[in-house]
Amino acid sequence: MKKPIVGITLDSEEPGSYSRFPWYAIRNNYLHSIESFGGIPFPLFHTKENIDNLYDILDGLIITGGNFDISPKTYGEKSKESRLEKSDRTNFEISICKKFLNSSKPILGICGGAQLLNVVCGGTLIQDIKKFNIKNLEHEQINPRNETSHTVEIKNNSLMKKIIKKELINVNSAHHQAINKVGENLIVSGYASDKIIESIEHIKHRWCIGVQWHPEFLITNEDKNLINNFIAESIPK
Repeated sequence: MKKPIVGITLDSEEPGSYSRFPWYAIRNNYLHSIESFGGIPFPLFHTKENIDNLYDILDGLIITGGNFDISPKTYGEKSKESRLEKSDRTNFEISICKKFLNSSKPILGICGGAQLLNVVCGGTLIQDIKKFNIKNLEHEQINPRNETSHTVEIKNNSLMKKIIKKELINVNSAHHQAINKVGENLIVSGYASDKIIESIEHIKHRWCIGVQWHPEFLITNEDKNLINNFIAESIPK
């Protein structure tokens, strides 16, 4: 059986501590979590020139997170609380996400990747959770990222519930923005206790899920089940 080749988006950084020239970056657990369940990670640099060729090669797509925000202009709002923006990365991720949405190939958005999926589908974002509601949970957790920090309620009759088979799960958390208005053809499949949206899925795509937490750390069995199912569904039929 052919192993699925999974495209995974890279972060980009300006010259600094690693190099005096611009460079790409990704945490190794993004890549090794794919490999551990039988996939082959294929890191994606930010160019729209070869998206059609990349699409032909790839069997699935993971849109990763990062320490930056999508420009509010992308979803029709003015910047209020957004932080660093990376337009080249965002523009590339929008383009390749649209390409995969017009196919049956699986898509997994992680943290900022879930937010991007929502924006691509016409949704909007909360630009800063703390300014939105001071009673919210601490979504930029203080404890290490390889530990959980809060719970998420998974909705019945969702693909997420079918995959992880639990109504309440523990997750890690590393985001200051969140989904506000949900995009077209997306439904909410998971909420935190403060009602921040934690999981979305596309109702017209075969397998398209976005989560605000980082399952690539494989902290819980639910994280493992999600990555495993994504890889299994990416195997070429």
